[in-house]
Amino acid sequence: MLHDPSNIVTPEVDEDIRLNPEEKEVLRGLAYQWAEIAALPVHKEKAVLWQKLNDLESDRPMVWINEIPWHEMNVNDELTLQCTNEWARSQELEMRRTLYQWKHMRGDMIINSWIDCPLSMHSTDFGMMEDVDVAKTDASNDVVSRHFNIQIKDMDDLEKIQMPIVTHNQKATDSRFELMNEIFGKILPVKKLGQTHMWYTPWDWLIRWWGVQEAMMDLLLRPEMVHAFYERMVQAWMIEMDQFEQQGLLSLDCNNTRIGSGGYGYTKEMPGSDFNPDHVKTNNMWGCSNAQIFSDVSPEMHWEFAIEHDLKWLKRWKMTYYGCCEPLAGKGHILKKIPNLRKVSCSPWNNTKKAIEELGSDYVISRKPSPAIFIGAQFDEVQARKEIRDFLDETQGQCHVEMIMKDISTVQYDPERLWRWEQICMEEVLK
Repeated sequence: MLHDPSNIVTPEVDEDIRLNPEEKEVLRGLAYQWAEIAALPVHKEKAVLWQKLNDLESDRPMVWINEIPWHEMNVNDELTLQCTNEWARSQELEMRRTLYQWKHMRGDMIINSWIDCPLSMHSTDFGMMEDVDVAKTDASNDVVSRHFNIQIKDMDDLEKIQMPIVTHNQKATDSRFELMNEIFGKILPVKKLGQTHMWYTPWDWLIRWWGVQEAMMDLLLRPEMVHAFYERMVQAWMIEMDQFEQQGLLSLDCNNTRIGSGGYGYTKEMPGSDFNPDHVKTNNMWGCSNAQIFSDVSPEMHWEFAIEHDLKWLKRWKMTYYGCCEPLAGKGHILKKIPNLRKVSCSPWNNTKKAIEELGSDYVISRKPSPAIFIGAQFDEVQARKEIRDFLDETQGQCHVEMIMKDISTVQYDPERLWRWEQICMEEVLK
């Protein structure tokens, strides 16, 4: 993760990664499974379907699952790590999770016919980390309750938000690339991967420093202060992205990269006629934004304290995605002011009928079915199917839809609930 508001991400160092023969064989064994799956023709077929969706020519709704409670998923040791080296374990974890999802809940997922080697990049972030009290109900679950201790109290705190500095450790990248080619090169190509889609969400950061209630009250009590802090965050993101672009550290995301809080980014409209494969720029890519904390904020305030500022960021990209958990039904008129908007989130808290009426066939509706379906004493397949079917019936023939199951904090340690939901959803979209 490039940015983590709960942790300071330290730069990677160029050091030898020494793996024993057994670890290399574990990784190669996973690579053989990966290569066998990646060679299937279905991936090209699915890529065309995603492309048609994003180009507003969809054949059917697309399905994908993300933000999975992996701590509850292990079955028959499919996710049990065998490597001991820290880098090898991280590589093994990613590969095992990908193979697991393909086996049990693939939906319309696509697996590349190569292995990515991420560039060793680092950003100094925005100068503050959250100061938080955490409450857990499950020690193994990353989803926790937080109480934020306030760090932004008045205008004197504006300078606490600092401008990021981006660096690339070329030696560390080259060392990793050489190692990965040694391990995987005879099985799968290895490709260097720069920064792809950026999860731009200034309000997600500000409320961690400001406090949720305090920030929402200040929309009314101290609006000029809110504008000043939000604009500084926008500029921080802009300055950071300038560095990625200037240093040639960007990679395309019009592929099986997640866009916004939704699905894949395939589109025939990207990378565009001005594309230079040796120097990807933002206008060859997808952008996004959201203001999740604005669930109960009026359309006018949503525009004034978020989107109007965000336009500086959003206009940099070829196409954009807007929204996450915040209900956006009733705000279609302000969303349509985003000139390159293509996809809009439709969370479980939306008035779906109104959202469908507002967006119609002019945008992709990124539908997020409620993950609450997984938390009962028993998994209610009838209710799961009804929720999916009701939405598909409402949108049929008039909307372009992706069904993205996400924000799954628990399946009550019963992985087959999620497997079965995927089966039901695919049955319904293929009717």
